[in-house]
Amino acid sequence: MSESTQDNINNPDGSITSVPTRFPYVPATPEPSPQNPVVSKDITVNRSKSTWMRLYVPTAALNGGVSSEKLPLVVYYHGGGFATGSVDFYPHHDFCNLMARELNAVFASPSYRLAPVNRLPAAYDDGVDAPAVFADLSPLRIRGMILHQPFFGGEERCESETNVNFPHILSDACWHLCLPVGANRDHEYSNPTVGDGPKQMEKIGRLGRNWKVVVIGRERHRLIDRHRDVAKLMKDQGVDVTEHFTDGDVHGAELVNQGETTLACIRSIIYSSSRKGFFF
Repeated sequence: MSESTQDNINNPDGSITSVPTRFPYVPATPEPSPQNPVVSKDITVNRSKSTWMRLYVPTAALNGGVSSEKLPLVVYYHGGGFATGSVDFYPHHDFCNLMARELNAVFASPSYRLAPVNRLPAAYDDGVDAPAVFADLSPLRIRGMILHQPFFGGEERCESETNVNFPHILSDACWHLCLPVGANRDHEYSNPTVGDGPKQMEKIGRLGRNWKVVVIGRERHRLIDRHRDVAKLMKDQGVDVTEHFTDGDVHGAELVNQGETTLACIRSIIYSSSRKGFFF
């Protein structure tokens, strides 16, 4: 089971043509073996929407080599500006393999419909649908969220966006493709600090200190100021937030080289209490 992605071509009349493409991808590895520290399997989430999920489980858990305690569950949503990317794209697959192995956790990587064929909130709706697969796993409860270099936007450029040598056209194009037709980057789907954003953060805050959020970013990343703004907004609304900002400025570098401090931060969050699940 694999997910198609597309290149988007802007036509002179303002319309957009989506051309199917194929990222380098890898199949799931469902058979445990001594050489395979993590097994993975693809399952269907919603057949009518063609959405699916890849599950990652440490092989040791299947072989009885770990504690009988239930493993934490982390639901990981791949990046791609809502317009490209795939669960089986090899950097995303390798990242989930690494995290499942290093954190001794079950990772679930759901697909979601991509823009511009399916504009937001399609991806958000699919993201909400995915955890329902685990509805029968009582007493599992989703208890936190890890915002890992999250993709935010806004009409007014923040300081980090103007200071970093990175073309705005790339992120602007993604928002143009995925936001509702006629919306700008100050839409709530892009900028959580405007509109009903504070009210939504307040709802998270009311969940209490058992619901944790960690915001992970890079100090010289072009969106670091937006990451800080969202973290501050959450704190102001009573959300239990941990900020983890490390040196570096290359977007997506963590897919190739996950730092030990970041792993330690995520490990401390997901193991802060037992039987928890997290959005990542």
